[in-house]
Amino acid sequence: MQFSIQPGPMRPQRLQTSVVSGHKADFGLMLMDPNPLKIEAVNQRLLASKLGTALVPTYSFVSLTEISEYVPTVEQYGKKLVAEGDAEGSPAHAAKLKAYADRLPMMNRQRLTPEFPPWPATCFYPMNKKRKVGENWFLLPFEERNRMMAEHAKSGMTFAGKVQQLITVALGLEDWEWGVTLWAKNPLYLTHIVYRMRFDEASARYAEFGPFYTSYVTTPAEMLERCRVFPLG
Repeated sequence: MQFSIQPGPMRPQRLQTSVVSGHKADFGLMLMDPNPLKIEAVNQRLLASKLGTALVPTYSFVSLTEISEYVPTVEQYGKKLVAEGDAEGSPAHAAKLKAYADRLPMMNRQRLTPEFPPWPATCFYPMNKKRKVGENWFLLPFEERNRMMAEHAKSGMTFAGKVQQLITVALGLEDWEWGVTLWAKNPLYLTHIVYRMRFDEASARYAEFGPFYTSYVTTPAEMLERCRVFPLG
């Protein structure tokens, strides 16, 4: 049996296949496209294939890419530099501000239309921010939330070159509010980054996590072979 999405009007822009570790599922697909019907078409084509009668869907998560409200504008970044000790208008302040301004469009483009990194280990998990008495994220002032998210981001930056993260929003679309996808050069890095970031206040006090799905990226043919799906005559 062949598993492929041929070029055409209903082919999604991004498609990644992987073998899921453990008993939660056998394989997984991550799909991205501006048109949600293209993504759903892949699901329907799978169910209508020769393999379809044997498939038992176990989990899905629908979400959107976004530019977080906690990503500072150039003006906000300039004020942050001043708060950290760089005098406004100084050579150091100007150089850092220009570097950020040059970098920001590329970073935002990667947040909205991300490329999948060529790394073998990946995991996905959904998450919420707490809405409990005394621990309600949505009742905190923006400045306080922004402070905690900046701390959280600094923890993640220490894994640059080892782990790449994509956060998508599912508010109004799913039971969970956000989805987190991590790719890593080594599965051990997945453990390290999740453990490290659990100590940040944004996670330790205000985060709730759903099930983790860990998998290993393969080609569609390798995925079917590892799942013991053999050619059908």
